[in-house]
Amino acid sequence: MNIVKSEVVASVTDVVYRSCLYLDTGNWEDFLNLCDDSMTYSIKAYSLEIRRDMVYLSHNKNELGSLIEMLPKLNSDHSPLRRHASVYTVDVGEDGKTATAVTSLAVYQNMHDGDNSHIDSGGTRLFLVGKYLDKLKIGEESAHLIEREVRLDTRRLDKGTHVLI
Repeated sequence: MNIVKSEVVASVTDVVYRSCLYLDTGNWEDFLNLCDDSMTYSIKAYSLEIRRDMVYLSHNKNELGSLIEMLPKLNSDHSPLRRHASVYTVDVGEDGKTATAVTSLAVYQNMHDGDNSHIDSGGTRLFLVGKYLDKLKIGEESAHLIEREVRLDTRRLDKGTHVLI
């Protein structure tokens, strides 16, 4: 069982890191290929002021596909984001067919256009910090995301920048 479990952990970790690479490069199709058809994706942060979650985005896989098709038409910040992720835990379900992962996340933004504030064009700033809370389905060949909750510590996001984190 330890060999199988270590293979599942490696597969889950691979999916988490690949998802970051694909999102960093805007490789939306390969990102969606990491997702099961039943996948749900949400971006949330807890608000101390209203004492509840703020939901920035909540979509299923089909809705994500439609959103991705619209990206070229959206008025959004095109400064690239770079994800720095560190997988903290991978827990394999007792049946060996599911797993959960908790990943620390820091996202940096490379300012290409300048933002008329403290960072000039060409600078890099810490954009947000948080965690990926992932649930995955384990297949014979690989793991696939069935749920990703991006749980933000950062609560202030610029408009048009939180499409997929």
